[in-house]
Amino acid sequence: MSETIKVLLADDQALVRGALAALLALEPDLEVVAEVGRGDEVVEAARASGAQVCLLDIEMPGIDGIAAAAEVRAALPGVRTLVVTTFGRPGYLRRALEAGASGFVVKDTPARQLAEAVRRVHAGLRVVDPSLATESLVDGANPLTEREREVLSVALRGGTVAAIAGVVHLSQGTVRNHLSSAIGKTGTSTRAEAARVAQDRGWL
Repeated sequence: MSETIKVLLADDQALVRGALAALLALEPDLEVVAEVGRGDEVVEAARASGAQVCLLDIEMPGIDGIAAAAEVRAALPGVRTLVVTTFGRPGYLRRALEAGASGFVVKDTPARQLAEAVRRVHAGLRVVDPSLATESLVDGANPLTEREREVLSVALRGGTVAAIAGVVHLSQGTVRNHLSSAIGKTGTSTRAEAARVAQDRGWL
């Protein structure tokens, strides 16, 4: 009998967590040992449960799944992470892999493939949704600097340049420069469009 792989599920939607747990429970070599609804609970729950693979949603309260993957890598280097998300955005894929995730699949992946992804990640292999991998190569790397991403993230919520400057603690002139640069890099004409394009590509 092969060893049982201990799995942690992190998703802020209880229904999704329950469905994933039920699907994985059908596999004789997989055992769900912990479930959390927040990104900032992942490391502690993984440590306490002895989880070997963490399945992480991207959009969660506390910290997102990409930041959680980075925390797991830093705190528990022997534990693998697999991002399982509704949002199949190439930029997310690149950021997740840079954060140390071993895999990235979308939630409509068939149950058998998801179970196989967990096994492969546990074995030290990398698993990436093939269509996203292709898109990621076509789209290229995220062209935005960290400051441009920060300014655009605030711009997504609307507000004036003065309001954005207040949140990011920069002068209004500097904020305008960052916005102008981001608009150029996204090929858009307004900061609202630039923020939307950057979000759609998973750059924020």
